[in-house]
Amino acid sequence: MIDTGNRGEGVGMAKEKFEEALNKLEKIVSRLEKGDIPLEESLKFFEEGIRLSRLCNQKLDEAEKRVEVLLKDEEGVLKPQAFDPSVNSGQVLSGHSGQNDSRLPEDSPVNDND
Repeated sequence: MIDTGNRGEGVGMAKEKFEEALNKLEKIVSRLEKGDIPLEESLKFFEEGIRLSRLCNQKLDEAEKRVEVLLKDEEGVLKPQAFDPSVNSGQVLSGHSGQNDSRLPEDSPVNDND
């Protein structure tokens, strides 16, 4: 049986790291895909997988909220602004994005005003 750590809801969950939880989840998925374990054990793995999946989603949401983007204001001063993934979802900042061109830092690797 794969050791997936703590199975108790909420116990140790706050201290579990994203990478550890994702690694455990990948092991569970791999084991379940093999299909060589009894139903009761499969259900336990499935429940743990759901818990780990929720934990990973929570950690990703927390990380997204902590990300800030440095943008220049009207005076050219860099100011942190909260990251909004819906603004540029699926787009790469390249200087061709319209209004955001002038707000990229001069030495930004995505600034192609050179």
